[in-house]
Amino acid sequence: MTDLTTTVIDAHGGLDRYSRYRTAVVQFHSGGALWDLKGKGGVLDSSTVRIDLDRQYASHSPFTAPDLHSSFAAQRVAVENSAGDVQAERFDPRAAFAGHTLETPWDDLHLAYFAGYAMWTYLTSPFIFASPDFKTEELEPVTEDGATLRRLQVTFPSRIATHAPEQVFYYDEAGLLRRHDYAAEVLNAGPAAHYSSDYKEFGGIMVPTKRRVYPQGEGGVAIRDIELVTIDIDHVEFS
Repeated sequence: MTDLTTTVIDAHGGLDRYSRYRTAVVQFHSGGALWDLKGKGGVLDSSTVRIDLDRQYASHSPFTAPDLHSSFAAQRVAVENSAGDVQAERFDPRAAFAGHTLETPWDDLHLAYFAGYAMWTYLTSPFIFASPDFKTEELEPVTEDGATLRRLQVTFPSRIATHAPEQVFYYDEAGLLRRHDYAAEVLNAGPAAHYSSDYKEFGGIMVPTKRRVYPQGEGGVAIRDIELVTIDIDHVEFS
């Protein structure tokens, strides 16, 4: 790990504390233009997501109906009822995004896959960067809105479903995440700038409770009058 990787893991609560937990249950609200573009407006307006911290798994509930939930893993995604009966299922779910553009409508399994891997990535970073098959490299710092931000380029292993193999994370002087740049391959819509703020401590882990995702313009500048995705977290329970 780079020195910056160690610094930011410690700033967010430390690997020793994080390793005591196995799951996180997050109550949140999500909005933004993306969901309507995909024909999925309202599904994640008020939701709970449960993620596993020691493997890549996430489940949103309710999901499209009060008695349904999603089940996401890298190689399989499903919608199930409260009894665990499978209502819809897809293996190799990433392949189902081939040829998509930003305006391509999604079915429920597309949404379950995207929302599952996205929330898992957001809630397990930066702790997952300590895994030996992640590669991290500190880039030159940048100044944005008067603040100097240190940047960490992270290369994700192929076993992890996420936006793209290479992503860049920006950290403030306290070591907390402030911006996250990526080009989500499944959207095929160019790079995005994802901002995190309003940190709160849950179980000793620092979590940004406000996230805003904007498209990037020239020079990586965020186009802030277009909110692609908004995420507002009410509560996180680590156990």
